[in-house]
Amino acid sequence: MMTWYSPFDLSLGQRMHDFTYRDIAKMIDHSLLQPTLTDDDLDAGCRLARSYEVASVCIKPYAVARAAEMLAGSGVAVGTTVGFPHGGHKTAIKVAEVSQALNDGAVELDMVVNIGKVIGLDWRYVADDIRAVVEVAHAGKALVKVIFENCYLSDDHKRKLCEICGEVGADFVKTSTGYGSTGATLEDLALMRKYSPAHVQVKAAGGVRTFDRLLQVRALGVTRVGATATPAILDECKARLGIR
Repeated sequence: MMTWYSPFDLSLGQRMHDFTYRDIAKMIDHSLLQPTLTDDDLDAGCRLARSYEVASVCIKPYAVARAAEMLAGSGVAVGTTVGFPHGGHKTAIKVAEVSQALNDGAVELDMVVNIGKVIGLDWRYVADDIRAVVEVAHAGKALVKVIFENCYLSDDHKRKLCEICGEVGADFVKTSTGYGSTGATLEDLALMRKYSPAHVQVKAAGGVRTFDRLLQVRALGVTRVGATATPAILDECKARLGIR
């Protein structure tokens, strides 16, 4: 595979790509969370993720152990959800979910904030809730992506959540579950990148279904994307790069 680092090659007089296939594939968390997915569907999703060499699968919690077995040695990480999809679980339950996921082989965890507590401005509760998950996850060498569900929040809420996530050591801030009324908007992604510390990465979820859209969010500083349209995105990437 050829790798280009300059967006413009003067000798050829044409625009060149500043990414490789691996750069793009390793931005994708292949989502396997739809409520109707069967065991066979989940297995097929893991095989697809392995064939495209994506960053991870984000799979239903009960299927983590099976996914870990199927993806062992592949370079595709296994992730799952915590407090999904509404964030209203007690903190102790979220921590128990983390412990179970770690025992089953998960190394990435997408947790939902307590949305009502955010809207109610109970920032101490929100911070303690996220911190508890982060501490247990990091002790198990797992990453934590904190889901805001931005469709319910004001910009002030989002800015404060970015600040809290930086303070408690979260690894990512994430726009949405993909099941709210809206997903990842360019405006929200720009805001989250601006107000998150440099050590906190940004994940877009909901609405990134094409390669061009992925490039748009990438240009804003997004490093992970939750996607169900993985084949469409990565097949187009291969086509643009001339990979067969």
